[in-house]
Amino acid sequence: MVLLYLRYTLLGLAMSVVCVISLLISLARPTDAANTFYVAKMMSFLGRWIMGIHSEIEGLEHLKDLPPGVLVSNHQSNLDIFIVGLLIPRRTVSVGKKSILYIPVFGQMYWLSGNILIDRGNKKQIKITMDKVVKAITTKKTIVWFMPEGTRSKGRGVQKFKKGAFTTALKSNSNVTPICFSTLDQHVDCRRWNSGVVKIKILPKVDTSAYSLQTAGELADHCWQLVSNEVKALDNSY
Repeated sequence: MVLLYLRYTLLGLAMSVVCVISLLISLARPTDAANTFYVAKMMSFLGRWIMGIHSEIEGLEHLKDLPPGVLVSNHQSNLDIFIVGLLIPRRTVSVGKKSILYIPVFGQMYWLSGNILIDRGNKKQIKITMDKVVKAITTKKTIVWFMPEGTRSKGRGVQKFKKGAFTTALKSNSNVTPICFSTLDQHVDCRRWNSGVVKIKILPKVDTSAYSLQTAGELADHCWQLVSNEVKALDNSY
């Protein structure tokens, strides 16, 4: 436990420094999608090093020259941010809860880095925000990373996907690229010096042309099944 507490202390200090540096950089070009790439890479490198997490990645070719569109992945814990940074393509932003903005320094850095905040308790604002996400893809040539479970699964398996990410893909006439992370609760223990290995697989893009806004739920279920099955396969491959 001493090692775990030491790691959390070092992680807090390191992330504070990264947030301040990133905040200053982002002030030079506020809310530019290009900012997130550099912030995520810094956080990922330091976070994985401090926490002793290693990785194995399969399917990186599916992220090469990726056009504007939608990425989806499973969502497990706060450690996800350090895994996402390994993979994030240039001009990629994420969609996060509006409450993130109220986290001192980190929240302001998150917003100024170009990420998109959504008020999940306000249906009218959700629609306005999602229209902005569609515009970011179609006019600003941005890739948007969603974690469509909507909450951390905390080792309970991949939870059902909500439709927002898939409606966005359909409205922007873009495809969906699923990304799968093995179950951290099973394979990573940050109380050990070598905490463990997270296995990652990027799947081929899902063609959305056969779906419509009326069948967005079917697209969500199809992508959920792909990710859920692959996470199970990754877990069984240890």
